Amino acid sequence: MQDHTTADDRALLDKFLADNTLFLGPDPEIMRNHGVSKRSEAEEAALARGIDPHQVHHVRGLINAALSEAYTMVNQMGAAPGAKWGDLVTGIYTAQGDLAMIAPHGVIAFAACCFYPIRFIIKNWIDDPTVGVRDGDGFIHNDARYGGIHNTDQSMMMPLFYKGELICWLSSTIHEGENGACEPGGLPAAALSKYDEGIKMPPFKVVENFQLKRDLVTFLQNSVRDPKLQLEDMKVKLHAVMRLRERVIAILDQFGKDVLTGTLRMHLEDVETEMRRRIAELPDGTTRVVQFMDSTLRENAMQKISLAITVKGDRMTLDFRGTAPQFMNRSVNTNIASFKAALCTGLLQNIWPDLPHTMAVLSPIEVLTDRNSIIDAEGEMPQAMSLMPLFKACVVWTIPMSKLNYSLPYRYSAVIASQYDQAATFIYGGLTQHGDVTGNFCADINGNGQGARSNADGEHSISPVFGFMCDTGEHEVSEEDTPIIRLGAQRLAKDRIGWGKYRAGMGYEQIATARGSSMWGFMTGCEGSKFPSAQGLFGGYSCPSYQLMKIKGINIFEVLKENPKAVEVFDIVKLMNERPIAGAQYSSNDMGMTFELCNEGEVYMICQGSGGGYGDVLERDPALVAKDLAEDLMSHENALDIYQVVCDPETLVVDEEATIERRAAYRRERIARGVPFDEFCARWVTAEPPAHLPYFGSWDDPRRIYATSAGQRIVMDADQLQGVYMPDPKDLRIAELESRLAALQAQA
Repeated sequence: MQDHTTADDRALLDKFLADNTLFLGPDPEIMRNHGVSKRSEAEEAALARGIDPHQVHHVRGLINAALSEAYTMVNQMGAAPGAKWGDLVTGIYTAQGDLAMIAPHGVIAFAACCFYPIRFIIKNWIDDPTVGVRDGDGFIHNDARYGGIHNTDQSMMMPLFYKGELICWLSSTIHEGENGACEPGGLPAAALSKYDEGIKMPPFKVVENFQLKRDLVTFLQNSVRDPKLQLEDMKVKLHAVMRLRERVIAILDQFGKDVLTGTLRMHLEDVETEMRRRIAELPDGTTRVVQFMDSTLRENAMQKISLAITVKGDRMTLDFRGTAPQFMNRSVNTNIASFKAALCTGLLQNIWPDLPHTMAVLSPIEVLTDRNSIIDAEGEMPQAMSLMPLFKACVVWTIPMSKLNYSLPYRYSAVIASQYDQAATFIYGGLTQHGDVTGNFCADINGNGQGARSNADGEHSISPVFGFMCDTGEHEVSEEDTPIIRLGAQRLAKDRIGWGKYRAGMGYEQIATARGSSMWGFMTGCEGSKFPSAQGLFGGYSCPSYQLMKIKGINIFEVLKENPKAVEVFDIVKLMNERPIAGAQYSSNDMGMTFELCNEGEVYMICQGSGGGYGDVLERDPALVAKDLAEDLMSHENALDIYQVVCDPETLVVDEEATIERRAAYRRERIARGVPFDEFCARWVTAEPPAHLPYFGSWDDPRRIYATSAGQRIVMDADQLQGVYMPDPKDLRIAELESRLAALQAQA
């Protein structure tokens, strides 16, 4: 059929559709594209005229210094706890919205997904007569569905105009914490839908003529539990971006727009070229890894995250097909844009950390997923605790890339096992001792144990899995602001190690209570209590699993007042094994806990985990075992049982002859236990997941996805995934108790 519409008719139709769009939701065309844009006319013209490479290097340095200065402003002046500990970032983007450079400190992922909302602004607001984009405007955003990690992170984005022309974009992002969600602190594990997540800001204008619009500020303050925090950090982010703007304008004044535009573009293209060169160095082929999340933060559930990395020439494919399906009423989903930002973090933190921090590192890489999986969830799915799959994304590369890099004659970083990928910390909320309402999270989140390296032990509690430049804060500052009292803090967790020829870096214990508040509570947002969260490499052990433990029904301050020696040392293992406080209720739970009120003096205990070990434990130098014993990092029982090292408990002198004999005997035991591979498979492999196991993901065929929905096992085609529905744990508990009651009544 011939089309008789004219160009004017089509233009009129396009305008009508644009003017009558029902809802400008997240744009799939934007959200699914992580590649660098084609050169703009301005970039093409600037590069065609030629730029001195020495000048480019100089300008890069000036931009980097400006980003660092803006970062420091936020770090020093921000009100949010995350701002004080480095859970923030600043960035600069091309006029088209491509992320060109990230501050040398802070959280890479915050900037690595901020270009999505900037592209949304460019596409939808520049030509909109009711919005527009002008010099002095600023836009705010926090909804991860439009680009972000999770809704606790708020970004301020500003266009930079120079002599009337849009040259670039600038941003500042902070993990604010409190955002008005159904649980205080901004990370609601209890969120059953996206409407439980608190404020959900698509990119909208909140600044005009470099001034915050007070009506919108008031609206946002009215939407959260901590209005002072909301106002102060909006001001901080705005002025940090304005300072960054001043520095970039100074560069423009000195070098001109061609040099700045060309530098940003060359930076992107140089990094993409280097990425392709490094990928081409790798051996062609495929290597795989499987990870599991073991909790939805409401119940135990084995959620598979499957990855196959394929290298062919200078192209790399990350194939995540076969991963668990999305949950309709659990908050542990994430969208694909957020997931890619976490992948970017993992690459730049654990694999090739010498590369410049820019989105271009992902440009040569194709990411394959099943739509409506837990890592590629659609917009209605709750995503408040998207950190669960995002933490996995930060380390999922580590094992397969270490295998690919191992054979290279030149490496750009150490071959390393997985870092502990659960940011174990207390999220809190309630009335402070000063009478203020607040909710946020503790800085202990920033001390995960690092994986063991091919030539050395891992570093203890070195950094969070999502940001290697973050700090762990000062507990004294926290105790001044909140009722939280640390009974034990950042004490390395003895024996909770990823064992190996080189052991992993260890995590620390956190023992907390509350004092001076009539209404205070805690929650936690991590998993790894059933299935280890950090894998070993080349024979190294995974980290242990970790529990949340409580001592309830007592006031520890009254206990110690009556008997100061009632507790000799606040050590989790000693407290739980010896139970020194009479009348207390001791319990051990999975690490995921929804918000729970804490009476004064009740004790909550968790532990940051270790990374994975590297190499066979029987190859560990006995002198290193003795060193760990001397530093009280491990027990003599484990030195003997795991490392097979005989060491005098008093002098710590290794009996080398006895150690050699024990290790030889243990190797013979291993051989005796071994069976042919086919025989092992015949015993071990099953046709499908065990019926009793709450299993989510593929089994032997990535095209068939297993799940349990509303208590029933189902199997779905991977290209037709639906959300699964989980019963309320309280309803299940009530049904169980009613059944027991009915059985008892029947016996009466």
